[in-house]
Amino acid sequence: MKNIAVIGAGTMGNGIAHTFAQSGFKVQLIDISEASLNKGMETISKNLDRMVAKEKISEANKSETLNNITTHTNVESGVENVELVVEAATENIDLKLKIFKQLDKACDKDAILATNTSSISITQIAAATSRPDKVIGMHFMNPVPIMKLVEIIRGYNTSDEVTKTIMVLSKTLGKVPTEVNDYPGFVANRILMPMLNESIETLYNGVAGVEEIDTVMKLGMAHPMGPLQLADFIGLDVCLSILNVMYDGFKNPKYAPCPLLVNMVAAGKLGVKSGEGFYDYSESRKAEKIAKQFLK
Repeated sequence: MKNIAVIGAGTMGNGIAHTFAQSGFKVQLIDISEASLNKGMETISKNLDRMVAKEKISEANKSETLNNITTHTNVESGVENVELVVEAATENIDLKLKIFKQLDKACDKDAILATNTSSISITQIAAATSRPDKVIGMHFMNPVPIMKLVEIIRGYNTSDEVTKTIMVLSKTLGKVPTEVNDYPGFVANRILMPMLNESIETLYNGVAGVEEIDTVMKLGMAHPMGPLQLADFIGLDVCLSILNVMYDGFKNPKYAPCPLLVNMVAAGKLGVKSGEGFYDYSESRKAEKIAKQFLK
């Protein structure tokens, strides 16, 4: 397997493309927006520059990685002759079903179709295709070039052969693949999102402030960043979307998103990406300044 397509040039998509390209794969990065493709390639180049500055790779490695990536705004031409497609579009079930129907028609019959979804059912996505045995989840972690874990999610019909192929492939990327079954939130988000939601509830109920909650979890539980900072980093809209998928899937009130989270997303306070969440990022992308709303 040498030819890969990645759908979506956003944060996860460009990170996945970067990782495959740096490992010697030919990558066809696809997005309907030329501007998004340009921005994605700029991000990859900047991230490679950081690696060169830290002497983790050479300038020649950087050039080779960039040369391994071609960009496309057309899905049909973008997936030509690829053996694997990794979809990393917005976390929206209707959009993903539409993309997978399109991929099923456009890709070679033996191509494996993977999704980077962090919560949506692989089985449901696979049912939109004529090859459910060849559909699998590859949930990379952000930032993709750095984080080692890849959650490999088997749908109800995913074959043993496809699962083994993707497990081995992930290892060639220098990742640690971990196989899980297809239930809402899988493992990572089934455990993480209720913790983030409970942290938001703790703030909402006035138990402690933003800085205090994050300090307790960093210093008391040895977390590298506090849960409210992490929620900002992930994107509060993404957190809300995942919690809604889990709540819909389990019908258990413990997964119901906190009203504060719902209101913040409705107000456009999405975290780092919007410049404000629980912290104010107008001057720095670091969580150093508490958002005005939460100042005591």
